[in-house]
Amino acid sequence: MAMFWKFMRVAKYSKTALSPKVKVRGIPTHSRHSSSKSVPSDFAANTPCSNTVELLGKAYPQDDYSNVTEKILSKVGKNLHNKKHHPLWLIKEQVKDHFYKQYIGRRGTPLFSVYDGLSPVVTVQQNFDSLLIPQNHASRRKEDNYYLNRGHMLRAHTSAHQWDLIHSGLDAFLAVGDVYRRDTIDNTHYPVFHQMEGVRLFSSHELFSSIEDGEGLQLFEQGHRTAHKQECHTMEAVRLVEFNLKQVLTNLMTHIFGDGLQVRWVDCYFPFTHPSFEMEINFQGEWMEVLGCGVMEQQLVNS
Repeated sequence: MAMFWKFMRVAKYSKTALSPKVKVRGIPTHSRHSSSKSVPSDFAANTPCSNTVELLGKAYPQDDYSNVTEKILSKVGKNLHNKKHHPLWLIKEQVKDHFYKQYIGRRGTPLFSVYDGLSPVVTVQQNFDSLLIPQNHASRRKEDNYYLNRGHMLRAHTSAHQWDLIHSGLDAFLAVGDVYRRDTIDNTHYPVFHQMEGVRLFSSHELFSSIEDGEGLQLFEQGHRTAHKQECHTMEAVRLVEFNLKQVLTNLMTHIFGDGLQVRWVDCYFPFTHPSFEMEINFQGEWMEVLGCGVMEQQLVNS
């Protein structure tokens, strides 16, 4: 079973686009460290001919879906979240430090590994199909995304890397990066912003070992999908994962913003999690969304 969450948006994005997320389980100790592979910071985007875009050392043929602009291309590779002492870097390091100290694996190493250098150029399959996003979903529209061509795009969310990271054998990880959406610029929107998300996968032992008489509990059943759970998950498993998820994220927000934080949870919908939630915090007398999360669709783990 898995849980997922996403947060750290520098600019709020339109509601037609996908919201952030989070997932759950464990991770091989040899992978529990920050990734040193990063996208080159020196900008390398040009158009050697009218029907090709070269970006980060690769050439992408243009077609009827190509709509990325020179202005947006000039932002790719800046990696502000990896520039020491930049505000985004400071937030990222604060979150990393919290997870490294609070969540320790069986061998005394950090449970969560961190990946902050994954390329922002992804395939449409990675950005949408791997997350069960329907072909006719509004978030796929050219009006909302930056496409290099029909097969490649600038990631619209860090979740574009979830499937690859999970299927590389990772059980718990954080992914950080710049993301791109075609938003009109105003005081809460900008076409380039940043996200951080987390995923953790649970085995039956990891989820139930601390529960009295937990050896009799099961992760899976042949049941029915309801508003509270997926058809393949037992209610006991979902409740424990949901409790763990909300506790982890509440502790994180308290670590970032301080004690006395007012938090509330709102039920919502994401194609890749069920049940799904948004966390809101009270900021200057108003409720502000800071992240989205949920129990990952089991077929993403099984696929």
